[in-house]
Amino acid sequence: MHQESNLKKVLDSGKFAVTCELGPPKGTDLDVVKEKASLIKGYVDAVNVTDNQTAIVRLSSIATSHILHDLGIDPIMQMVCRDRNRIAMQSDLFGAYSLGIKNLLCLSGDHQTFGNHPESKNVFDIDSIQQLSMINKMKNEKKAYCGEEIEGDFDMFLGGASNPFGDPYEFRVIRLAKKINAGAKFIQTQCIYDMDKFEDFMKMVRDMGLHKKTYILAGVLPLKSFGMAKYMKNNVAGVQIPDELLNRMKTAKAAGKGMSAKEGIKICVEQIKRLRNIEGVHGVHVMAIEWEKKVPQIVEEAGLLPRPEL
Repeated sequence: MHQESNLKKVLDSGKFAVTCELGPPKGTDLDVVKEKASLIKGYVDAVNVTDNQTAIVRLSSIATSHILHDLGIDPIMQMVCRDRNRIAMQSDLFGAYSLGIKNLLCLSGDHQTFGNHPESKNVFDIDSIQQLSMINKMKNEKKAYCGEEIEGDFDMFLGGASNPFGDPYEFRVIRLAKKINAGAKFIQTQCIYDMDKFEDFMKMVRDMGLHKKTYILAGVLPLKSFGMAKYMKNNVAGVQIPDELLNRMKTAKAAGKGMSAKEGIKICVEQIKRLRNIEGVHGVHVMAIEWEKKVPQIVEEAGLLPRPEL
């Protein structure tokens, strides 16, 4: 009998959840995983393990999640639709569950042209909403997608992603509803900088009653520099950075070396404190990829310690 997901227990208890991300190495160096794990253990309730993020080949999310599980960290295994058809997805899910992995985040995946194998063929046999629906059926009916009975137990805490600021903006909440109806029990959002617009999005979420049907974890991504902020504002789809924040990062850069990073952390902490007061937000997802060493500082300064032990 599998133990219940720690993330699920924290959310079900009504506590404000904290998750972060861990990017696996571009190879088999497990020390990379273990070092990152040592930085964040005890500061978060669960850790997302990315699945070949930005279409760059890395240690598999299944293997990395298994390592974290053995280290006493609750992994959220990501699975993208880009690289697997429905046969491979179901097979990998059986394997992951058998290794003790209890959380799954369903994603479409970054297009392969962004990565280090741009000539590779994508799969996209099913999209992330169909993926959620398939796995929800596997959970609830104990049947594979084709209708055949599953031999043994299978139950994972299912999540999906949401970009509150993508175009067309008015349809983002409808897409969110589709994911919830397909079986997403928790939602992690794209990184948020425009807090006023996110509050508007959450009002639409509440108007549809969606905040009572799923757990929403708001995404925050600490800015390392003014250059990073400027690049994200101009080049990353669905990311909106208000001029006020951009100007704060620019002023910090002018103040001297290291000041931009400090300001970025300060902004992130401010955002988390504001997010805690928005009805329907059940936690935060701290996306400090390749900056995991800052997760403890962010969590502590945001007043989110100690984490609950359930």
